[in-house]
Amino acid sequence: MIDAVVIPILKILIVLNAVLVAVTFMVLLERKVIAWVQVRLGPMRVGPYGVLQPIADVVKLMTKEDITPVKADRWVFTLAPLIALIPALVIFAVIPFGPVVSLFGRQVSLYITDLNVGLLYIVSVASIGVYGIILAGWSSNSKYPLLASLRASAQLISYEVAVTMGLVSMIVTAGTLSMVGIIQAQYNQGVWYAFIQPVAFFIYFVGGLAETNRAPFDMPEAEQELTGGFHTEYSGMRFALFFLAEYANMIVVSTVATTLFMGGWLRPFPNVAALSFLDFVPAWIWFLLKTFVFLYVFLWVRATLPRYRYDQLMRLGWKVLIPLGIANVVVTGALKVLL
Repeated sequence: MIDAVVIPILKILIVLNAVLVAVTFMVLLERKVIAWVQVRLGPMRVGPYGVLQPIADVVKLMTKEDITPVKADRWVFTLAPLIALIPALVIFAVIPFGPVVSLFGRQVSLYITDLNVGLLYIVSVASIGVYGIILAGWSSNSKYPLLASLRASAQLISYEVAVTMGLVSMIVTAGTLSMVGIIQAQYNQGVWYAFIQPVAFFIYFVGGLAETNRAPFDMPEAEQELTGGFHTEYSGMRFALFFLAEYANMIVVSTVATTLFMGGWLRPFPNVAALSFLDFVPAWIWFLLKTFVFLYVFLWVRATLPRYRYDQLMRLGWKVLIPLGIANVVVTGALKVLL
């Protein structure tokens, strides 16, 4: 009873709360990083050095008036933010934050579950989130959100193909679709897959930026063109759900990148005995540190790179990343057969 019901429920609650708290403070970190890049201080008024700014943001969004446009499709307008957020949270069910550890005399895994098709599960669920954006744009009955939703759907289709090609190369290299199995494969081979599959790593990271609508691929939210994009007509808690969805997707992309390409919870060069002194750092700390590095790069890219034009975005996806991904799959398969 405890192992089958209680512990899984506790894991789910811990992961969901951790993700929501992380999303809250990611907003503060983003504002601070952009401020540092621009030689500013960022939020400084609420709490010491502005550390309580996320709490003020949450209170503001919870007390803000929640408006529904008169001619909007009310049911779809309300459900769209949930459709965008829930897939991002559900993906964490198969993210391995650490190995099996002994806790209070029990062997407890630091992940909710290990599916033998975990990577396929992630790709399938992640592709659902864009429906929330599409439905939000359509149900708002406004031209700017509708244009933004069309952009988001075209962008997802373009970059999903390239990312999938990169992940196929990963599957061929690791020989498994299990997220835990991929980490174990990197341990057995003694090297992170970022070094074995640099092309797949590059495609995945660029595609991750595009699929989460982050700069320089934030075309569905281009304020200068679409006055805010698909959530132009949203306010209050429904706007907050879209906000949560975007940053939760950033964390998903970063955790998956950590698992697939950076050895997951493994310390650097886990098979090198000379670095065994690094084992004093718990495995889950290594995982969180690597994830934080990816998230910081997300913020760094937004602060430094200008937005692409839409034709440049589509050209990069169809004429560069997709051919590159197909070529990488062919080369990876040939090397797997020959070696």
